[in-house]
Amino acid sequence: MSKRAFQHLVLGLGGIGSAAAYWLARQAGGDVLGLEQFALGHVRGGSQDHSRIIRLSYHEPHYVNLAKEAYRAWAAVEADSGEQLVYKTGGLDLSPAGSRLPLRDYSNSLTALNIPFELLDAAEIMYRWPQWKLPDHVTALYQTESGLVAAAKSNAAHQKMALAYGATLRDNAPVTNIQAAGNEITVVAGGETYTCEKLVIASGAWSNQLLAHFGHKINLTVTQEQVTYYASPHLADFSLERFPIWIWLDEPCYYGFPAFGEAGPKIAQDVGGQETTAESRTFEIDPAAFQRTDTFLRQHLPTAHGPIITAKTCLYTMPPDRDFVLDTLPDHPNVAVAIGAGHAFKFASLLGKILSQLAIAGQSEFDLAPFQFSRPILFAENPVKEFMV
Repeated sequence: MSKRAFQHLVLGLGGIGSAAAYWLARQAGGDVLGLEQFALGHVRGGSQDHSRIIRLSYHEPHYVNLAKEAYRAWAAVEADSGEQLVYKTGGLDLSPAGSRLPLRDYSNSLTALNIPFELLDAAEIMYRWPQWKLPDHVTALYQTESGLVAAAKSNAAHQKMALAYGATLRDNAPVTNIQAAGNEITVVAGGETYTCEKLVIASGAWSNQLLAHFGHKINLTVTQEQVTYYASPHLADFSLERFPIWIWLDEPCYYGFPAFGEAGPKIAQDVGGQETTAESRTFEIDPAAFQRTDTFLRQHLPTAHGPIITAKTCLYTMPPDRDFVLDTLPDHPNVAVAIGAGHAFKFASLLGKILSQLAIAGQSEFDLAPFQFSRPILFAENPVKEFMV
């Protein structure tokens, strides 16, 4: 590779970074470089595995608005790549009595934006989906547009199409130095030196290491999370056509998928893992976290339970308020940053599109006020952490 000077340089080619490289390349073609410190498709971050939930139901209207746009962004990538990436199954937000996450927050947000949904009692839930075993006090919100995004497949599609538009993607290129001088940024990575006019940082658990080159450090909590796939003896009952994605809106908060990518359904706990760092994380399964999800499955989805097919780990990287970081640096407006807060994959293509707008135009068509880099909680000495979304 002889070219060393680019207009746009993306650091990190996971879910959001791959999307940013794609959306930038659609406009800037060969003037886009994406750098990944590990091999493309690695499992050390938060963006691989077969599936991630996509849904319109969120606790705040601005996330619902973004989710509507996320579906449009995914549809554009599907049309461009010729690959299906989003699979709609419908989705259940299940709320036991006294839930830590009130169902009305979700119904109010959807109502405010005229998005249809149904409210179901336990008997109706179990009538429609006999796989569930629920006490009478459980209610649910059902929304038809919910489903899953094929995570690893989507990352590969973004990368494939970025290359098709002329971008250069290089893996196994860890960053060792970044220097900004005027309108030019110099990045040393993988033993090579590159220059760019606009830099995009989408590096998940490694974000603060890269921000340090600009004199910044923000409050981020990194946890090691895990998912488990089960070989249900009733596999047909958990097909995409017969079983929705679901979220248990309480603490602990569990979520799960129909069978996709493996021969059985998947379950996980949201923010159920231990704090770690990108360097110290392991790939070992946490027995206590596994026991919690296994017990939930036996109790409420007993026919999903069976031998374990596989269990996998990933990293969440979360600001204290668990809102995204999606902004340019106040003192370096030619540097855009995205941190997905452990719930961003459903938005990944849209966030890549937004990053491309920030890089090219310095602003986005979308309201990014809740995601500002300068919000005080990112720099507070002892911030209150609220990770429930």
